[in-house]
Amino acid sequence: MSDSGYVIGVDLGGSNLRLALATMAGSVLGRWSGVTVGVTDPYEIVSLICTGVEQLLLETSITRASIRAIAAGAPGITDAESGVVIATSYLMGWRNVPLRELLESRLGIPAAVDNDVNVAAIGESWMGAAKQAGDFVFVAIGSGVGAGIVLNGRLYHGRGWTAGEIGYMLVPGTAEEPVASGKPGALEGLVGGEGIKTQWHTLWSKDRTPLSKDLTATEIFDHALAGDPLAQRVLQQSARTLAYAIYDMALILNCPLFVLGGGVGMHPALCNATRIILEERGARARPQLVLSSLGENAQLTGAIRLALDTAHLRTTPLL
Repeated sequence: MSDSGYVIGVDLGGSNLRLALATMAGSVLGRWSGVTVGVTDPYEIVSLICTGVEQLLLETSITRASIRAIAAGAPGITDAESGVVIATSYLMGWRNVPLRELLESRLGIPAAVDNDVNVAAIGESWMGAAKQAGDFVFVAIGSGVGAGIVLNGRLYHGRGWTAGEIGYMLVPGTAEEPVASGKPGALEGLVGGEGIKTQWHTLWSKDRTPLSKDLTATEIFDHALAGDPLAQRVLQQSARTLAYAIYDMALILNCPLFVLGGGVGMHPALCNATRIILEERGARARPQLVLSSLGENAQLTGAIRLALDTAHLRTTPLL
């Protein structure tokens, strides 16, 4: 196939949808965004994606026939081979959704689908903080916690496509009770954005801090940097729990690099505090810990790369 044509990357979230149209060299020519709040039907989501595609084509004066492939990152356990979203706790009602088939049927072009954190890991490997790294783990911390694992230059999905579901890890300080289906895991119950807010609510009192009880995770970290003792306590607890998880993964996978991303994970206070704790553990497992250089664009960048691989009909993807 010639190098002419274009691809589309899709960043699908529980509240937002973002699309980017790119050349076969990966240069982004246009972006589109929409809202998915309250939209749970897969067919409605696909229709919204199609609306975004049409808008991008209109804005760039590119014909539909020039689009070679589309790729999407989905927030849930995803069978990347069949393109089926097996389960997700963010888009209610999504169980065994054949997202790739739906996209190909509506758009008439090859499609690819993978877990959103895996797709973000592809982005970091291609153009981000893990560029040219053969072994690394991308840890995404937002409302929840997940990981994209790259070993020997390839994504590791696991036998049941659940590799990287680290939100369910048990490390010191996390709850030991069995987790009900659809509920946050033990690790993300402390380190995820909602878990950090819960820590704050549990510790908060008017006698301990003048700050509001209703703060987001990143606001708590901001106040920790400003010197509030209670916020610093929550930051240290979160960092220590995250450091334990990274330390254990580094021992098992022997990965030299961990990349922190996601709305909460990108906060420098969390990265710095976690790095200090890791350095205290000694040389047996001391991975390099860095912030994502792509930030909120990691998943969209990875989706573009996945679409390019799909367009070129690679029998063995680069990741």
